[in-house]
Amino acid sequence: MSAFASNPLFERVADDLATHGWTQQNIFLPEDLTLALAQECRNRAQAGQMNQAGIGSGIDPVIKESIRGDSIMWLNEGQSPSIDRYLNLMDSFKNTLNQSLFLGLEDYECHFAWYPPGAYYKKHLDRFRDDDRRTVTSVLYLNEGWLPEFGGEMRMHLGANKVYDVSPRLGTMMFFMSADWPHEVLAATKDRLSIAGWFRRRADNPLFV
Repeated sequence: MSAFASNPLFERVADDLATHGWTQQNIFLPEDLTLALAQECRNRAQAGQMNQAGIGSGIDPVIKESIRGDSIMWLNEGQSPSIDRYLNLMDSFKNTLNQSLFLGLEDYECHFAWYPPGAYYKKHLDRFRDDDRRTVTSVLYLNEGWLPEFGGEMRMHLGANKVYDVSPRLGTMMFFMSADWPHEVLAATKDRLSIAGWFRRRADNPLFV
């Protein structure tokens, strides 16, 4: 386990998840890593390396622009030094979550997400009805110089008609329990970049491996 895994910030996030089911961290990763990931995401989007995102689980998600309009690129080890560093830190954080909350998390999957101006993602849950592995959601925002008038908030639906809007400013990171909190992405007037990820536990259904 890396030294970063012993950072009290990890324990604070785990405590927030246990108490509230979600947490917002305005600074979570080292600044140099956040900036490197932002540049990497911009470069991949400009190079046309992202594919239009679909909805649903399975090999062939359904493309429905009326529901979501982002394009994505899944992140894997070996794609770049910044991606490798990010995946390593999130793996260390997974270990902290398991030690603190006994969630039985097995792996972490994530992708870059690019929302062009006007794109949105309607209200949804991150855990699928036919696949319950996604347990904790993470969202890291990669937008430098973001102003409130640009829009693009993630709107958390917290129950009893209460909502909480998160501005996608550079370095802000959200964690929440995937099965508990419906949320949506509001349209922005500028390109909106992020990394969306999910800590997953072992499936109850042996068909999911």
